Amino acid sequence: MESEKWEICSSDGDLCTEDLKDEEDAFYPLSGSISKLQFRKASSRACWNSEVGMAEVVERKGQIWTTTGVLRGGKLYCSIEETLFLAEIGALVLVDENGTGLSLEGIYGKLAEEKNGCCWEHYEVYKHLKSLGYIVGRRGVPWTLKSVGTDALTEDRFITDRLSKLDLNGLEPAFDVYLPNGKFKKSSPGDPSYVLCLTRESPPSRKDVEVLERQSGHIPVKFCHVENGRVSFFSFSKVDLPVLP
Repeated sequence: MESEKWEICSSDGDLCTEDLKDEEDAFYPLSGSISKLQFRKASSRACWNSEVGMAEVVERKGQIWTTTGVLRGGKLYCSIEETLFLAEIGALVLVDENGTGLSLEGIYGKLAEEKNGCCWEHYEVYKHLKSLGYIVGRRGVPWTLKSVGTDALTEDRFITDRLSKLDLNGLEPAFDVYLPNGKFKKSSPGDPSYVLCLTRESPPSRKDVEVLERQSGHIPVKFCHVENGRVSFFSFSKVDLPVLP
């Protein structure tokens, strides 16, 4: 008779680096230096839409939009995590609905509200993956839709909220992650390389892992945990144990 053992593959080599200090120094503004953000000469511009909790890009510059933002009715929108990441690296200037420029402090405030389908832990994971070149989108949110108006964006928010409230002991299916790909197209992205779930406290139970795997179908599921600014990745696999005589 065969039995099964769940093996934890800690610190996934495809995702983790031994030391994130260089990344943190490069991308995280230090306290007291936020106001010193330097924008690129070719920064894009976006206007925050409080109704849908996203920023509408009104001026696109550079190639970043090939793998960033979702298209809805011919308009390009980016989530709070995409908005903050681009603002931190100086690639996006954000204004509010009155046309007033928003500082990084203002964007951090929007993230802290946790009303836009994202929290600080989600953002740290998103930034880590984007810094490594991965293509990252919110789980279950299509890259493109032809629907016009805010209905499609409202549906995006509904999907995000629904996924974040799944009763899986704190597990959150957060992102669809694609390997770096210079030929990536939003109109035909294909299946993600894996679904990434965030753990809050203890590692997931075998039952929860099996539920997530059934939901994701043939797409692999990986997990990540954020603690003290460090992002760790792990996954599970089944192994057959030999039958003892």
